[in-house]
Amino acid sequence: MSALFSPFTLGRAATGPLSLENRIVIPPMCQYSAQDGLAGDWHLAHYGALALSGAGLLIVEATAVTPEGRISRADLGLWNDECEIALARVLQFIRAHSPIRVAVQLAHAGRKGSCDLPWLGGGNIPPAEPEGWTTLAPSRACFAPGDAPPRELDAAGLAEVRQAFAEAAGRAARLGLDCVEMHCAHGYLLHEFLSPLSNQRADEYGGSLENRMRLPLETFQAMRGALPAHIPLGVRISATDWVEGGWDEDQSVALCRRLGELGVAYIHVSSGGLAPQQKIPVGPGYQVPLARRIKDETGLPVIAVGLITEPGQAEEIITSGQADLVALGRAMLYNPRWPWHAAAALGAQVHAPPQYLRCQPHGLKHLFKD
Repeated sequence: MSALFSPFTLGRAATGPLSLENRIVIPPMCQYSAQDGLAGDWHLAHYGALALSGAGLLIVEATAVTPEGRISRADLGLWNDECEIALARVLQFIRAHSPIRVAVQLAHAGRKGSCDLPWLGGGNIPPAEPEGWTTLAPSRACFAPGDAPPRELDAAGLAEVRQAFAEAAGRAARLGLDCVEMHCAHGYLLHEFLSPLSNQRADEYGGSLENRMRLPLETFQAMRGALPAHIPLGVRISATDWVEGGWDEDQSVALCRRLGELGVAYIHVSSGGLAPQQKIPVGPGYQVPLARRIKDETGLPVIAVGLITEPGQAEEIITSGQADLVALGRAMLYNPRWPWHAAAALGAQVHAPPQYLRCQPHGLKHLFKD
């Protein structure tokens, strides 16, 4: 049997394990297509197509827990009843046509918020502009030269952030999502607290590693407390800033060990995004060694992501024990039927809707599961 197409269980027995049909994950990928945080027809079409891919887990894009926690004005949100109702429509559509497990990534953009859409340049929009707002961060340090400075979060602001993540997690549970992921990567708010490059505070939330980990750990606990035991809670991290003196692998291992003590279901291992001066050695599977180290030194389940594009490459990552699951982003957008082709190449089976059963190649009549 193909290791890539073997089942996997997320979460521990105490938190209600979630069974996945295979090890293929569709990671969160921002679509910048929401109106006032509301999912619309684009999300229905986009996630509806990906839900028919045969992957084991689909993670909905970074979904803001507050309006000011968005990257752009067109980010998806889950901060009020209207957001919840709009996302329910998408989830109900997926569930009507696919057995895929569905998660959501809950996020706060921090100082990287108030930006234009990527295809319009993606630049920071000053708060005085009609589509801009004042961003929030650990410190007044900007992400890039020329950006409007963020507002440093005070004690009340920190409490509001924790509460917003917890309330959004509660909404995710009420929606019936299978899993929730806390976004602690790519230079957004929780990652900003972790990195000494962006966190220049002098209080109990800055300085030492223990202090810099405080808000992410407190937020995780608040989310875990808002979720029923049967819903796994994972965390996406940037294992390194790829900048000298920034967040690094050693600190990531320490964070993940603490998350493990708090009951994290998995670690989704990415990297970078915190500082423009990052130097990332991009290449096939370039982040897989980061996932391998987290897995080896913590014993936690890990998702590897980053230029994983070929079935044999994904299979080898699983069989060699480098990761428990693999996530494909751009490759899945380019080819939403990637799992079908991988199953054919690896002699495995994959779920497909009955409307498509006749498309099986003549020599692969047992490719699709009943």
